[in-house]
Amino acid sequence: MEEKNKKDINRRDFIKIAGISAATSTAILYGCSPRKTSSSSSVTAEGEVPTDKMTYRTSPTTGDRVSLLGYGCMRWPLKPSPDGNGEVIDQDAVNGLIDYAIAHGVNYFDTSPAYVQGFSEKSTGIALSRHPRDKYFIATKLSNFSPDTWSREASLKMYHKSFADLQVDYIDYMLHGIGMGGMDALKGRYLDNGMLDFLIKEREAGRIRNLGFSYHGDIEVYDYLLSRHDEIKWDFVQIQLNYVDWKHAKETNARNTDAEYLYGELHKRGIPSIIMEPLLGGRLSKLNDNLVARLKQRRPESSVASWAFRFAGSFPDILTVLSGMTYMEHLQDNLRTYSPLEPLTDEEMDFLEDTAQLMLKYPTIPCNDCKYCMPCPYGLDIPATLLHYNRCVNEGNVPKNRQDENYVKARRAFLIGYDRSVPKLRQASHCIGCNQCVPHCPQNIDIPKELHRIDQFVEQLKQGTL
Repeated sequence: MEEKNKKDINRRDFIKIAGISAATSTAILYGCSPRKTSSSSSVTAEGEVPTDKMTYRTSPTTGDRVSLLGYGCMRWPLKPSPDGNGEVIDQDAVNGLIDYAIAHGVNYFDTSPAYVQGFSEKSTGIALSRHPRDKYFIATKLSNFSPDTWSREASLKMYHKSFADLQVDYIDYMLHGIGMGGMDALKGRYLDNGMLDFLIKEREAGRIRNLGFSYHGDIEVYDYLLSRHDEIKWDFVQIQLNYVDWKHAKETNARNTDAEYLYGELHKRGIPSIIMEPLLGGRLSKLNDNLVARLKQRRPESSVASWAFRFAGSFPDILTVLSGMTYMEHLQDNLRTYSPLEPLTDEEMDFLEDTAQLMLKYPTIPCNDCKYCMPCPYGLDIPATLLHYNRCVNEGNVPKNRQDENYVKARRAFLIGYDRSVPKLRQASHCIGCNQCVPHCPQNIDIPKELHRIDQFVEQLKQGTL
C-alpha cells in the first residue's frame, strides 16, 4: 500500500527495523505479563472440532451458502525473515490454517491490500489457489485510503493488483471501506473519480459477484449510501457489531454508531450483514478477571470469546462473522462455537448487556490492533503499547497512586511487562506528536495523546511519584 510508505520511513525500512509485528501485538492480548501465545482457559475451550456441523447462511441476492464463521486475513502468523531483518508471513502456517478451516466448513475469506502491511492478499491467494475455486468465497477491498491513491488511475491499479495477488479472475465479495474522512473522502475515493460506477459495471460483467461496503465512522456516509440502495442494490454491508457496541458504541469510540442502528437499517432493507470486530479488537476475549469469572460461572465449558461469537451469530440477517485467527487454537475454538451455532436466549442477551455495562467501567483504549497506524515514522510500536496498557487495566495492574493495596505488585507487572512487550526504542517515550497516525485510525483514537499519557504514567511509576 503506497499510502503506508510515508516520506520518513518506507515499508522496507520499517520491516528491517521491527518486522511486521502482528504476531507480537496479537500475543500480548493475553496477559499483562508476557506468556505463551497459546491460549489460557479464559480464551479457548477444549473439545472435539466437528468437520460436518458448520452453520451456514444463504445470501438472498445470489443464493451463496456462506459459513457463519468467516476468516479475517488481517493477522496472519509471522516468522523471522531468512535475511535476519524483521519478520515475514509464515506461508506454511497460513496454508495449514486455511486448509484446516476449509476442511471444517469455513468458505469465506476476507482480506485487503492494507492488511499485514500490504502482504495479506498475496499470502491468502497462494494458500487458497491450492483449493478448487468453487470451494471458497474471497472478499477484498478497494483500500484507497490515502489521497495519493484517489485518482482513477491509482485506484484501478490497486483493483487489478488484487486480482493478480489473489490469483483469481473474479472476486466473490468486493468491499470499499467508507466512513473515515466523511463525505469528502467518499467523494474523492469513489464518486468524483467514477470508481463506484466502475465497480457497479464490474459486477454486471461478473468480475465482482457481490458488491458492498464496509463502514467505519461517519454516519452521514452510511445513511447516504443506504439511501441509494434502490439504485445501486447493495448485495451486503460490513459493519462492526459486538455485545458492547450494540448499544454502547459511542462509549468506546465517540465517532461510532450503535450496531443496533446499523443492523436495523440493513434489516429493514433486506441487506445481509457481514460482521467485523465481534471481539472488539480482542478485548472481549480477554476481559478483566471478574468478568471472566462471571461468564465462566454461566458456561464453564465455553471460552470467553464464544459468548461474543454467539452474540454476533444470533441475528438472522448476518451472513458471516469475521475473525482474524492467528493461531490454530483460536480457529478451533471458533469452529466449535459455530459447528453448530447455539443462538443466545433472550435471557442470555440481557446477561451480556449487563456484562457490557460492567466492562465499560474499566477505562481501556479502543485499539483494535488493525495496524492502520503503522508504520510509525519514528519506529514506535503503537498497537503493542496501547494493548499492553489495556491488558494491565484488565488485570488490575494500573495503580491510581502509591496508596493502592497492590501498588508494588502492579508497578512491577506493568513496567516489566512493558519492557518485554515493547522494545525500549519503540515505546511511547519516543512519540513526538507528529499526528501522522491519527487520520488512519478507524476507531478515532487520539493516538499521540494516549501515548503521552502512557509515557507520563510510566515515568511516574519509575520515579515513584504516582
